[in-house]
Amino acid sequence: MRSGPGSHRRKSVPVDGAQEARPLVVADIGGTTLRIARWDPHTGNLSGVRRRPVSGITARPGLDARELQAGVVDQLSSELSDHLDAEASDAGIPAVGLSFAGPVTSDGLVTAAPTIWGEGGEPLPLGAVLGERLGRPVLVANDITAAVWRYAESEPEPFCLITVSSGIGNKVFRNGEVLVHPAGYGGELGHWRSDPSPGAARCDCGGRGHLGALASGRGMLSAARRAAGGDPAGFAGSLLAVHAKGRAHGITNEALAAAIRGGDPFATAVLRGGLRHLSSAIAAMFTTIGIVRYIVIGGFALAIGERYIELLGDELSQQGCFGMDPDGMRNMVRLGMTDDDHSLIGIGRMLTSGAFSGICPSTR
Repeated sequence: MRSGPGSHRRKSVPVDGAQEARPLVVADIGGTTLRIARWDPHTGNLSGVRRRPVSGITARPGLDARELQAGVVDQLSSELSDHLDAEASDAGIPAVGLSFAGPVTSDGLVTAAPTIWGEGGEPLPLGAVLGERLGRPVLVANDITAAVWRYAESEPEPFCLITVSSGIGNKVFRNGEVLVHPAGYGGELGHWRSDPSPGAARCDCGGRGHLGALASGRGMLSAARRAAGGDPAGFAGSLLAVHAKGRAHGITNEALAAAIRGGDPFATAVLRGGLRHLSSAIAAMFTTIGIVRYIVIGGFALAIGERYIELLGDELSQQGCFGMDPDGMRNMVRLGMTDDDHSLIGIGRMLTSGAFSGICPSTR
């Protein structure tokens, strides 16, 4: 495949030699958590990691998209400013890298953020807005695009990184680049319409039957609560009920993950329902572009751990992938690193690898 103008590949380093040696501030904002840290380009290590709840749709569900958008921008400005002030004793931070849970164009425009401010919201030149407030370049990339760069040097062949967290996203890395359109299209598997029925689960973006609504952490939580309400006797006898103190509305993602890890049939059946949709999406990617390595990250999947991969492998083998035997299908999927630093490390590597060339004019 040939790269387009929006492809994220290694090109010129976006900061000069003197700046490249200095530490950088990196941040990652998802549907529930904002993480900010200091990244050392020499060691590749993070330090001073701060975590804050995101001031978005999860924390403030009563506000409209415009109000949430403004609140998130203010939160990012304040938290990044505080972190930069804490780094004042250093020689100065030349740039900030921000990974963002939503599609981002090649010139740094955030076009949507369903898991952060829900349906709607105007396209936002987030890098430019934050750069003006903070007085230095702020480079913005999609969070999974950033996370890919954590694995790019260690993976021996093309791969697809899939995150299963508040939503679902993916990116394909091939021939030294992340495959994405300049307008930010591509890698938004969570918004593939997997269930076309009129009453299908509603996605944060406003659509129905999207993969993210059916198989993400939020989607699985809703499915578990529906299952508990629809089968009270089955729920009452489950390990999930123990973790949820017997209340369907008391089910949390933590309780669901713990029950699945414990082998609870009720909770496992709920997860299998979502994994059928995810396995279908993986099989479609395999069939169309021939990617045979799928690395799964994201808070929900990682909370379940290797059991998640085992169950996903089961569904893949039942789904079938043309030309691949059952063992081959199971071996296509594996769990990524078990921390939550993927996008923080990845955005740091993007800043110093040249992968941001063409993304943010303020760096040129």
